Amino acid sequence: MSPLSGNAAPRRRLRILTWHVHGNYLYNLTQVPHDFWLVVDPARSVHHTGRSGTLPWGNNVHEAPLDRLAAMAFDVVLYQARDNWEIDRPRWLTAAQRQLPRIVLEHDPPQQHPTDTPHWCADPGAVLVHVTPFNALMWDSGPLAVRVVEHGVLPLAEHPWSGEIPEGLVVVNNIARRGRRLGLDIWQQASARVPLCLVGMGSEQAGGWGEVAQHQLPALMAVHRFFFHPIRHTSLGLAAIEAMFAGLPVVGLATTELVTVIHSGRNGYVDTHLDRLVDVMQQLVRDRGLAAEWGEAGRRTARERFSIKRFVRDWLAVFDEVTAA
Repeated sequence: MSPLSGNAAPRRRLRILTWHVHGNYLYNLTQVPHDFWLVVDPARSVHHTGRSGTLPWGNNVHEAPLDRLAAMAFDVVLYQARDNWEIDRPRWLTAAQRQLPRIVLEHDPPQQHPTDTPHWCADPGAVLVHVTPFNALMWDSGPLAVRVVEHGVLPLAEHPWSGEIPEGLVVVNNIARRGRRLGLDIWQQASARVPLCLVGMGSEQAGGWGEVAQHQLPALMAVHRFFFHPIRHTSLGLAAIEAMFAGLPVVGLATTELVTVIHSGRNGYVDTHLDRLVDVMQQLVRDRGLAAEWGEAGRRTARERFSIKRFVRDWLAVFDEVTAA
């Protein structure tokens, strides 16, 4: 049962089939007091990994073997990636399961044209849920019913911020492979001028430390002076929100949803000019007091806007809506 089940009551408890796409997001989503069944195959291949990783999954999270899906009963199917919809849905789900109440959860903004990309799901019977207002603004969602549920975060651990290491922390997975969109060139230019530590899957290919287990990241965040978000085009990085919960001031590019979260000079700093961002990061390296001030303001912002209770409440409303009939 979800840790928050005593604080939010669903209309009825649902069996929700979904996929393991973004681990931290899924962990927060499973705080909703329903039962979640995660697709798994024998190889635990991409998006079919079930209860994998180091996250402390609750006992409301179960595994659904791919070859047994057709015989299992569900109330809702929650698709989180295009291959879930276009490959797994027709191949592994029965006709009846494909007609169940269905939600498409879109984690990203459009990757092709920023404003004129039609969403890949065109099923008028599906509800499309975006994780940021920016996503909803930029996708051409056509005839789909659109809802926005902003991120909510249940911190994996609470470590007092010390900022004792006078450098910034950067958390990006596979930055070398994903290139400019995820800010590889920004990281390279900034790290030549400011002390920065890069972590994340595959980050050693770009001069970083490599992957850090999710349950160890809060402690690592707490000892760094600030968090640098070099990503040009994303939804709203969960790592940046987690950094705010940990008390790190966030410095990043003034693009996408981040500009509605960070208010420069109050709870962090955003800009489109790299030289100004470098100046601010150098100032934070010198001035731990300023970092503490911005970081505490950022923590308040995170608690107000990205509360796990609000997130659970919003998702309960979506699940109630799609199953109302």
